[in-house]
Amino acid sequence: MQSISLVGMPGCGKSTVGRHLARQLGLRFVDSDTEVEHRIGMPIRDFFATQGEAAFRDVESDVIEALAGERGVVLATGGGAVLRPSNRDALHSRMHVFYLRATPEDLHRRLRNDTHRPLLQVANPLRRLRELYRERDPLYRRAAHFVVESVRPSVPALTGMVLMQLELAGLVDPAQVPSPIGVSPAT
Repeated sequence: MQSISLVGMPGCGKSTVGRHLARQLGLRFVDSDTEVEHRIGMPIRDFFATQGEAAFRDVESDVIEALAGERGVVLATGGGAVLRPSNRDALHSRMHVFYLRATPEDLHRRLRNDTHRPLLQVANPLRRLRELYRERDPLYRRAAHFVVESVRPSVPALTGMVLMQLELAGLVDPAQVPSPIGVSPAT
């Protein structure tokens, strides 16, 4: 099976859903931010502060280029991965891309106490989320093959929605996908 990528705003559930999806499909889970941190040898927040966003985006692009070519992977990207056309192209042309879409207001509720996301360490995080959403929503849509609303569903429900889209598109055999916890196959 071709690999899967999850894109979306910070806090929309890419990493959590990605881990569950990889487990359900028997694929390897990779978080691009974790891979970036391995390459730079420090937390992204520290790298951002000392080297700047452009240097971070350069490393992120290298990581995405390498990971987009791998098979059998569920890749959770960083929220800004779609900013560069080369990243959008690599993801869209080599992976099945799911945009986990959530409103800035829902994201703000989830992230109001977050201290690790550099772009949200501002006086008005909600305003910043709205700005990021306006800028990035069209880019996520351009990169994605599928859009899944991630406003309120649980992680198992979101994972199930992604699996259902893969099944409907004929990309996975329903018989090969284990039923999510609490869901019985139809008989």
